[in-house]
Amino acid sequence: MKHSTLKLTMLTALGLTATQASALGLIALPDTGFSSSAYTSCYNDGRVVPPITADDVKGNFGSYPIASVNQPSTTKNNTCYVAPPSSEASSPVSGYYLIAARATDIPSNTGGSGMIGTIVDRVWRNSAKTMCIFGTRVTMVNADHTNGSSIYKYFEVNDIARGGFAESGTVNVGYTIFSTTGHTLPVYRVGRTFTSVQHRPYGYIFLADKEINGINYLDLPTKNSVTAAITGETSTTPPYSTSLAKQDGVVNSNWVDFTLRATYADHDSGDTFALSSFLYIEAPCDSSSPSTWVKSGAIRLRQTGQEVTSLKEIAVDGYAPPGATLP
Repeated sequence: MKHSTLKLTMLTALGLTATQASALGLIALPDTGFSSSAYTSCYNDGRVVPPITADDVKGNFGSYPIASVNQPSTTKNNTCYVAPPSSEASSPVSGYYLIAARATDIPSNTGGSGMIGTIVDRVWRNSAKTMCIFGTRVTMVNADHTNGSSIYKYFEVNDIARGGFAESGTVNVGYTIFSTTGHTLPVYRVGRTFTSVQHRPYGYIFLADKEINGINYLDLPTKNSVTAAITGETSTTPPYSTSLAKQDGVVNSNWVDFTLRATYADHDSGDTFALSSFLYIEAPCDSSSPSTWVKSGAIRLRQTGQEVTSLKEIAVDGYAPPGATLP
């Protein structure tokens, strides 16, 4: 099926235009990105400069505590947010039915040994067998990914990228939070790009520094030239700064990148954010068996060094739209 036909099929089925988005529910993510960025905001608006007086601070990509009253919900702070379905196995959109599910160990890849978490990968398909929703959620466990070589022993997932959408045209994306304990953080932005762009606060020593961006850090990266899996700094001394050239990620229609935060134990605060949000991508599919849709490296977990940890990618097999080509 050609790219244009897939795009028309999807938009017609959903009754959407490529620029349409709603406050609550899945939002459109064009294969061409947006006017100045491959990314769009989900939960990173509302930041203020010190002194902190706003009553709706959004956590600065997980660097600053989010008050319980400001958590995403069906009535507030819900761009990209989907009302939780009855269970993780249920579709976030009515008319879709679970057709495939995988649970995969997350390997350490470098440094440590064994598994450092698990990833749930699900696919729901509509009755017409023309559209599917691909779902992802990670759970990190008490395991050292550095084999004792660093004090930052817990792998911190800052981005989750899924591949295989080059022929999907505009896809619809979103997330939900099933946890009621306050230990699951929201999605801060989502982009049509292969590149996970580092985000850092000004510093981690003072609360006011955590609430504002580091020097030259952008909430929505530019889309000029960077094609790498991860772009960022490895400096360890605040105030954190970068160059605008490293706050960039070009549009790549084959990939959808969610910026979030999940780690077994936060190095700075010790808090646990072991479960990620549940992520959704709605895209065209067909009636073939999803057992044939599993692709090597379809899911990429990125640690982008938000808390001066290493820049690291872990690739995991996962479902991709039928006929997808990776990388």
